[in-house]
Amino acid sequence: MKGVLIAGMMSLFMMTIAPGVLHADTMKGRGRAQTPAAQSAVELRLAMRKLWEEHITYTRNYIISAVAELEDAGAIAGRLLKNQDDIGAAIKPVYGEEAGNKLAALLRDHITIAVDVVKAAKAGASTDLAQADKTWHANADDIAAFLSGANPNWAKQGLTDMLYRHLELTTAEVVGRLKKDWVADIDAYDKGHAHMLMFADSLTKGIVKQFPDKFRR
Repeated sequence: MKGVLIAGMMSLFMMTIAPGVLHADTMKGRGRAQTPAAQSAVELRLAMRKLWEEHITYTRNYIISAVAELEDAGAIAGRLLKNQDDIGAAIKPVYGEEAGNKLAALLRDHITIAVDVVKAAKAGASTDLAQADKTWHANADDIAAFLSGANPNWAKQGLTDMLYRHLELTTAEVVGRLKKDWVADIDAYDKGHAHMLMFADSLTKGIVKQFPDKFRR
């Protein structure tokens, strides 16, 4: 049964990768073509990176538009929420429908709370900002608990630390833009982007380790 689920997961992940990115006859590893199993691990990593890169990119776009009060802020927020659904859907073939819906819901909360954080920071409402930030971190705790419960290779404390760092860098972006400190703003985004890719890679490594008979490094 797990074999069927893994195959389904890979099919779903492959839909997120542009056709032609990877081919068995062109993938080379130290002078020889990689095995199909090894290629699957690479495809999984690329697909996971794409999903979480969309997360950080559309978060960035929303911050810019919301702070500047641009007309596209609502549309970007909608696209960002769709990304959370996409991430939830990506785990369903392995962890089930209920788990995928739960992760999507937690990530949607992460985004809606982020919207509150931006609004409070922009309005200079310190009390509201403190409450939103507290709720944001509680949501990160819930995400870490959920993921660590699904995969023993995803340590809860490690996930918590990575999610807190994501919140820290996202907040730094908001503060940088509000202060028009463009250097700090860009630096926070660059660090946040790299951090998100590292987070995605950590998730991939956990899946590969949990299902060693289906993936090869």
